[in-house]
Formats: sequence, structure tokens, C-alpha cells
Amino acid sequence: MRAILPLAILLAAAAPIFSQDEKPKPAYDFSLSREEKIKLAESAAPPEISSKAAVYILERTGYTKAREGSNGFTCFVDRQTPFNSEPTCFDAEGANSTFLTRLFAEEQRAQNKSEDEINAALAAGYKSGRFKAPAKPGIVYMLSDSIFLFINNKIVHAPPHLMFYAPYATDKDIGSPGPGLNMPRIIRAGQPDAYIIVFPASASPHPSH
Repeated sequence: MRAILPLAILLAAAAPIFSQDEKPKPAYDFSLSREEKIKLAESAAPPEISSKAAVYILERTGYTKAREGSNGFTCFVDRQTPFNSEPTCFDAEGANSTFLTRLFAEEQRAQNKSEDEINAALAAGYKSGRFKAPAKPGIVYMLSDSIFLFINNKIVHAPPHLMFYAPYATDKDIGSPGPGLNMPRIIRAGQPDAYIIVFPASASPHPSH
């Protein structure tokens, strides 16, 4: 649940600015209809995948399952902070590991727990074995055009991207590449739910001529 610093570096220049004592409206809209919430979750992955995935929708009380799946994938709208809106589809490995922490976090928010309390509980859960890091490589689809992140007091519209499980990885593990949308990055470095993030070519800015 920490700030996604690599995305801050890549995207902060495009973000609207708010004063230090002003918070923007959270990007996720709880008033969406059930059908709209399902459609938003499905937007994370290609239809060939999301149409067969289990779908969870976010209510004020936490996530509820809207549909059973048949391909092992789970689609939902993630929120790494209460201001975020991140359509996401985990494969079977992520659905059985990292996704459980997302369910827990929203249950805790519904009980008015602070983000610090939730982070501490998640860390304790990983330490005790209640939560587990992915045990093998896998993919997280985040190809929606409706990804919004709260970074440095700003709402940032993030480009579509793909993520791959890399538990406890750091930038050193991928060669410490320089910043840029054409380079892989590590997010949540050193954490059980660290990922390698890559941006498809269509999401990268075209070079000027």
C-alpha cells in the first residue's frame, strides 16, 4: 500500500496539482451501477480473458463476488490508496495469493482502519503466514484506460501496462534501468508483492522527428 514511486517519476508531470491542504475526490466511484462496476473491472484485460474471469466489485463494505470464473483469473478494481482506481486482473497464482491482501485491505477500510494500521496488519500477516507471496511467475493485466493513482497529493492518469510477480525484487535485479516508459521498472521494491512493470509499445510516447 506504499506510494508507487516509479510511476510518480514517469507520470507526475501530467498530473493536476492540488494545494497541500486540499485532497482531490477519490477516483473510484462507489455510486456506479453493478453493471458499470463489472465493466470497469473487466476493462483490465483483453475480453478473451476478462469475459471468463471471476469478477469482484467494490462496495462500501468491501469486495463482493459478482461472477464466478472459468479460467482462473480474477478481475476487480484495486485501490493501493483510498484515492486510487486501478482495474486489475490477476492470474490464478495472484488470485490465490496477493488478491487476498486486497480483500483484507478493503474490509479494514470499511471498518475505518487507518492506512498505517492496514499496512501494519498486512506486514504482520505476511510474517505469520496468513498472506503469501506468489510462488511462481505470473501476469497481472492492467490494460484499462481508466487507471488513476494518487501520488504526491495528485491524481495521475496512468497508462495501460502489464505487471509480473517478482517477490522481494529490487531495481538491481533487473539491471537498474534508467527512467522511461520504454524501460521495465520495479514497484513495491523489496516487498512480498513486488512486481516488474512494463508498458506495451502503444502506451509509450512516440519519438519526435
